[in-house]
Amino acid sequence: MLWVHGGADSKSIELLKHLILFGHNHCAITIIEGILYADDHEELFMQIEDTFNNRMLAYYFDIPFEETLKRHEQKQKTKQLNFGESEMKTWWREKDFLSNINENIIHKDMSLHETVDKICRDIKT
Repeated sequence: MLWVHGGADSKSIELLKHLILFGHNHCAITIIEGILYADDHEELFMQIEDTFNNRMLAYYFDIPFEETLKRHEQKQKTKQLNFGESEMKTWWREKDFLSNINENIIHKDMSLHETVDKICRDIKT
């Protein structure tokens, strides 16, 4: 949307914070999804922890690059986007965990159904 590069001082961080707070104020559940590098976003999540009364759930897809590439290639949009292995390697970070939030780990052997079920169960508790 902003066509800016990432980084802890990126304009996208401020926009994401506004979206999160808007979701908190207007929705029962707020879901933020994307490639959120730990070093760029840890401060943001520290700032909003109190807003959510420590009721934040975070999920990290701990999936090897090869499996991520395989899943990406199965998407129909992949051919239209012209976004492949070389482009994916530019943003890939192995085990890029947040240090201040306990992330739930999603492993490559978990099916889509199992992953969705886990997240839905966690939200209800």
